[in-house]
Amino acid sequence: MRINKFVALATGMSRRKADEVLSNNAVTVNDLPATIGQTIKADDVVKLDNSVIEIGQPTSTILLNKPEGYVCSRDGQGSPTVYDLLPKEFQTLKIAGRLDKDSSGLVLLSNSGELINELTHPKYKKTKIYQVKLNKSLRPLHQKMISEQGVMLEDGLSKFHISKNGDVYEIIMHEGRNRQIRRTFEVLGYKVVDLHRIKLGNYNLSNLAKGKYNVS
Repeated sequence: MRINKFVALATGMSRRKADEVLSNNAVTVNDLPATIGQTIKADDVVKLDNSVIEIGQPTSTILLNKPEGYVCSRDGQGSPTVYDLLPKEFQTLKIAGRLDKDSSGLVLLSNSGELINELTHPKYKKTKIYQVKLNKSLRPLHQKMISEQGVMLEDGLSKFHISKNGDVYEIIMHEGRNRQIRRTFEVLGYKVVDLHRIKLGNYNLSNLAKGKYNVS
């Protein structure tokens, strides 16, 4: 196993971060400085900042259908959190692809730092698909504006593809700034009354019921 993968699995950090600590000479193998690309054998002793690190539990990834009213954090500040929906053995998993309290749908939790980074870092441009209901019909002009020119928000231009199926709008986007969908529609005079995510990267919600989870 390559040293950067070993460090990532043993610590939960991403491989990119593992490469950084390797470059900073923070990792040793059998008390000798580790080199990028080095192969780790079963009997090697690997240390990070002079502390032994080992690969513990196997990678676990949870697909959760978050209900409305739950917060994607450990401290709900009076509100229930997504961790309240999981058994004790999954309480240490980190969240990828947060949803705000009023939204529902697919949330991933994992102990893989590499997966968390791939799903959340903007450079990977992972596809996200949402089903949205508005308080009134979206004018064709506004739909075209969002999909083609984009709408300027305080943190930059917001642009995503919109299609309609009955009273539900399907939104496809490759970024995910804080409450971006809601803020985009608000600028144009609409209110999102329901927001439900069905896809994040290669993961799909499928028929998972609200409040339930699957182990990937």
